[in-house]
Amino acid sequence: MIAVLRGKIIQKSPTHTVVDVNGVGYEVLTSLQTYEVLPELQQEVLFFVQTIVREDAISLYGFASADEKKLFVLLITVSGIGPKLALTVLGGFDTAALQSAIAGRDMARLTSVPGVGKKTAERICMELADKVGALEGLAASPMGTAGVKAGVQAAPQVDAASALMNLGYTEQQVWQVLRAIEKEQDMAAGTVEDWLRQALRLLAAR
Repeated sequence: MIAVLRGKIIQKSPTHTVVDVNGVGYEVLTSLQTYEVLPELQQEVLFFVQTIVREDAISLYGFASADEKKLFVLLITVSGIGPKLALTVLGGFDTAALQSAIAGRDMARLTSVPGVGKKTAERICMELADKVGALEGLAASPMGTAGVKAGVQAAPQVDAASALMNLGYTEQQVWQVLRAIEKEQDMAAGTVEDWLRQALRLLAAR
């Protein structure tokens, strides 16, 4: 699974970007929020990526911040919300505003997004209000506010998180452990394997 993608932008539009990574062009689907902070063509960019595999396609969804990716992952768990609508929702708010709208069950703001009706907004609030509240603690973490350039340093942590979730741990479990490691140890030069080793040790002890 691709969790992070870094390369030069060779094409971009409000819906997708093509990134050249060592001569291979990857099409990355994006929200309007991410599009608005992208650098110019031929400049380097780093995306936090969610890979979605289906029978007829492998699609990469890219985000300028780890928080936006987490919200995307939560949104697509809601019945009736697919990746396309999730990107539309993300494009209508910055991450803090969307978290606030969901946690506060602000139906008026959510239904202002094209394609989100009353029933869909109700499902979002019912299924995600508590989960979004748990994400608010990430704002204190470098991962929570990382921009495109700052995210380069956080790539091992993101890759480790993706690997742990693939092993069956919940997102909340994973990020609680990774934040604990970050507070307790100097992991500035840590590799993905270092993060995984420490995280698995803590998870096994819980």
